[in-house]
Amino acid sequence: MAGDTMRFRNPAGHAGLLHNLVSLLNSVAGFLESRIALFTKESKTALVHLLMLVGCLAAAAFLAVFGYLFLVASAIAGLAHAFHLSWIKITLLAAVLHFVLAFVCVMIARSRMHKSMFEVTGEELKKDREWLKNLDKQSHSTN
Repeated sequence: MAGDTMRFRNPAGHAGLLHNLVSLLNSVAGFLESRIALFTKESKTALVHLLMLVGCLAAAAFLAVFGYLFLVASAIAGLAHAFHLSWIKITLLAAVLHFVLAFVCVMIARSRMHKSMFEVTGEELKKDREWLKNLDKQSHSTN
């Protein structure tokens, strides 16, 4: 009551500020350690998943190429049988046709390579450079 002294209250608790800071750092370290462990576990799972995807896509491409080759071989055999021609002549015609189509694709790609892909961005950057030059000239003229 009136004679009782009021107890001093330590806002950091009984352990003190240093002990609480160490406890906070330990808690943060534990939190980071658990998150890093979770990330490594998930990254291993993601790597396996990605490798499976790449493997499946590579196998699909490999099988598609062989499917295409068998399709062309079947078409050659069918045409040779239908027209009563040598399969070697049909094969040479098919090879020439493929080389012509490949050449056309290369020419289309070559014509596309000469076009600028970022024309609008280049124009905007050119405008920005001109604006900066003019800004620099204006700042020198006012000084």
